[in-house]
Amino acid sequence: MCLITEKTVHTLIKPRGRELHKGSFGKVLIIAGSKGMTGAAILAARGALRSGAGLVRMALPEELYPIAQVAVPEATCVPRKFNEEDLNGYNAVVMGPGLGTGEESAALVDRVLRLYRGKLVLDADALTIVARQGLPGDGAAANSDAAPESGLPNAGPAGRPQLILTPHPGEAARLLSCSTKEIQQDRPGAVKAMAQKYHAVAVLKGAGTLVTTPEGQTYTNTTGNPGMATGGSGDVLSGITGSLAAQGLSAEEAAVAAVYVHGLAGDIMAGVMGEYGLTAGDLPEGAALALRQITKVQLDQSSF
Repeated sequence: MCLITEKTVHTLIKPRGRELHKGSFGKVLIIAGSKGMTGAAILAARGALRSGAGLVRMALPEELYPIAQVAVPEATCVPRKFNEEDLNGYNAVVMGPGLGTGEESAALVDRVLRLYRGKLVLDADALTIVARQGLPGDGAAANSDAAPESGLPNAGPAGRPQLILTPHPGEAARLLSCSTKEIQQDRPGAVKAMAQKYHAVAVLKGAGTLVTTPEGQTYTNTTGNPGMATGGSGDVLSGITGSLAAQGLSAEEAAVAAVYVHGLAGDIMAGVMGEYGLTAGDLPEGAALALRQITKVQLDQSSF
C-alpha cells in the first residue's frame, strides 16, 4: 500500500506552457442535479473549474439552468439528450451528484454507460443506481474477464468506459451488498473488492481515503481533516477527479491526485476559518490554492 504525498502528486500535476489554450485542458461534462439538488451540480462544476478544466458543461433539467448559470457563469448548461458522438466529445464525464434515483435517472445512467468510452466518474446517486441494476450487458457485467482496451490505462473491459467510482462507506456497502459496518471493518478489502467487481478505479472516501486499481494497487491519502465531513464535499471531489482526468491523467492518476488535492484544499481552508465553519463551497477555492502550491514546487524544482 502506497501513501499519497505531495511528492506523489508533483509528478502528476504539470506546470502549464504559455502556448496552451482552453482546449488543451480538457472538456468535462457533469451530469448532475435535480429539483432541490441543483447545488450538487454547482459544487461539482466549481470543483472541476477550480482544478483546471478548460471547459465545463452541466447536463441538468432545463428548469434549473437559471440557477446554475448564475452560480457558475464559467460553465454552460446543456440538455440531457445526447448521442454517442456528443458524449465521446468530452475528455471526461462526471455523473451522479444530486441526480436522483428514479426511473428517468436510471435510464440516463444506463445510456451513458452504454455509449461513453472515456473516463467516467460515478458518484452519489449514479452509484446507487449501479448497485441496484448493475452495469449494462449481462447481469454480471462488472465481473467480466474481457481484456482492457490497449492503450487506455485502467480501461474497463472492451467497449466500456474507464470507470472511477467515488463512494462513501454507505454507497460502498450498497455496491458490495453488505453493511456499512462491514465496509468500515475492512476498508482495504472493501475498496479492492469494488475495484475488482466493477473493473474500476475505486475510491473509498473517509479518514485516510483509499484508492485501488482493478489490479489491486492501493493508495492511502494523507491530506484532509474532520471539517470536510460536510454535505457537498464529495460533489467537489467528483468534479476535481473529472477535471484531472480530462486534462490527460489516467483514471488511476486522476483519482490519486484528486483525493490529495481535495484533502489539501480542505486543510488550506481549515487553516483560514477552522474546521467547524468549513463548508463544501469553500473547497473549490481551496483546490485552486492547493494546485498553486503543488505546481509552484514543480516550477521551483525545474529551475535547478
